[in-house]
Amino acid sequence: MTGDIFKPADISGTPFLFFTGKGGVGKTSTASATAVALADSGKRVLLVSTDPASNLQDVFNVELTNEPQAIEGIQNLFACNLDPEEAARAYRNSVVGPYRGKLPEAVIKGMEEQLSGACTVEIAAFDEFTKLLADKRVMDDYDHILFDTAPTGHTLRLLKLPTAWSGFLDESTHGASCLGPLAGLDAKKELYASTMDALSDPSQTALILVARPDTASFKEAARASQELQSIGIENQLLILNGIYSPKQNEDPVSQAFALQHHQALQQMPQALKNLPAHRLPFVAFPLTGITNLRRLFTQPDWRPEPLEIGEQLPAGLEQLKDLVDHYSVNNTRVILTMGKGGVGKTTVASLLAVGLAEKGHPVHLTTTDPAAHLADRFEGTGGDRLTVSRIDPELEIEAYKSQVLAAAGPLDEEARAYLEEDLRSPCTEEIAVFRAFAEVVAKADNEIVIIDTAPTGHTLLLLDAAQTYHKELARSTGEVPQSVQNLLPRLRNPEETDVLLVTLPEATPVFEATRLQKDLERAGIVAKNWVINQSLGGTGTMEALLQAKAQSEWPWIQKVSRELAARTALIPWQAQDSIGYDKMKRLITTEKGIF
Repeated sequence: MTGDIFKPADISGTPFLFFTGKGGVGKTSTASATAVALADSGKRVLLVSTDPASNLQDVFNVELTNEPQAIEGIQNLFACNLDPEEAARAYRNSVVGPYRGKLPEAVIKGMEEQLSGACTVEIAAFDEFTKLLADKRVMDDYDHILFDTAPTGHTLRLLKLPTAWSGFLDESTHGASCLGPLAGLDAKKELYASTMDALSDPSQTALILVARPDTASFKEAARASQELQSIGIENQLLILNGIYSPKQNEDPVSQAFALQHHQALQQMPQALKNLPAHRLPFVAFPLTGITNLRRLFTQPDWRPEPLEIGEQLPAGLEQLKDLVDHYSVNNTRVILTMGKGGVGKTTVASLLAVGLAEKGHPVHLTTTDPAAHLADRFEGTGGDRLTVSRIDPELEIEAYKSQVLAAAGPLDEEARAYLEEDLRSPCTEEIAVFRAFAEVVAKADNEIVIIDTAPTGHTLLLLDAAQTYHKELARSTGEVPQSVQNLLPRLRNPEETDVLLVTLPEATPVFEATRLQKDLERAGIVAKNWVINQSLGGTGTMEALLQAKAQSEWPWIQKVSRELAARTALIPWQAQDSIGYDKMKRLITTEKGIF
């Protein structure tokens, strides 16, 4: 099922349009192209990004602020870039400000870090676009407001809880909430309630789920769909982006690429099959600039003149086996793979583990990714020197929740509802798995430890604040284990630890990995080595559309290798994810890689 070609006119009767989906699926480009098409049809359109790693300004080649401004070259289109990080800073200042000069500086620093996580950013972003939704003057000026990145179900559920407007957090002595700013927002209760009403009104709001034909993308879209349906946002449609349908299919890479899309579509989750679905074609040109954005709906077959494959590949690119050699020679003890979801962190971690085990090192490979089943990947065999485990986030979260609720003591019904919702936040999962993560890293005394999906810099700083200043700020309810106390010194030691950033040769994954790189720097951890995964430029394809697409990868490959990384490994696009120890062994030891 791929549905009809998506046409912006199909949604032109709804004023609020929210585009959401996994990173790298094309939310920004789809929202931007839709905004251009609606403006071309005579509608006055405001395009708003609330993504912390927004590349909206790159799409239109214009500097954007939080104030709407006209986009040159197209009548009726306006855009703004709401910076949730800046909004979160303002939030933190409003909460922490009253305590400056009254509490020790160490405590103030801990409070600021407590309020620097994903949840605070989410609420701050919601607060910013609420101002747009609730301002009648804004709606009088525009026929449509398009939001690139929708609020999560967790954020919206939290805002519906009456306890969010009580004095619970001010009165509680059982640990700070990662969403503490809500405690002081009683004055906005009516404003937020009217916003929630608008979001759940199908005549006012449509949720556009954007997904690419791959399993991880579909999983995220299905989760978002069900989560937002559960709180009343039911006017949803699915856009299947980048569907590859070549007219000639003689090139083996092209055949494999088309088959991969077909198989993914056949295995789409039922939750998505139940939605109205539309498709957008796989295009060779970058979706930046008004001309190319218009082409998405008017000339999707257009392509630039193809370059010879390899013409633009920077010198100095390595293979993944070169990183294996580097880690083996330097006796690296801990390797963390990090990056946007869906970029191939688990694959890279597994290949490194096999490569190092084949060099004679004892290796422990583990993951904190709930969707990653490493035992299945190795088909039950991991070689004599490789052990495989999994940190189960669900089990760790439940244990952590039980601890926090027990420590909170007796609560009334509303206070308990607030605390339980607060414990569903992204911050909870990060902290819950942290203890298990620290225990695994402690194994590095005797093994090389490779961890797929590591804690963010924010989480590391938060736990550091718990040790140094006040463990309640980390929402901890017990003694800080020795493994946690030893963790940060080890991770901050480049002689022992390497953080490997994994990306695709596309805008959003590169921006997200860059943000992770900076986030880790705040925690004193240097992430200097990168892997660019699934590059069509490394396959040698001769199919014209895929060649042209490979050409669009060069700027991102060059940016990573020349500006962001000390070492850059390039992995060609693979027709299938390598499953089984022997297949991974062949891939990590071959000179050119396989597709």
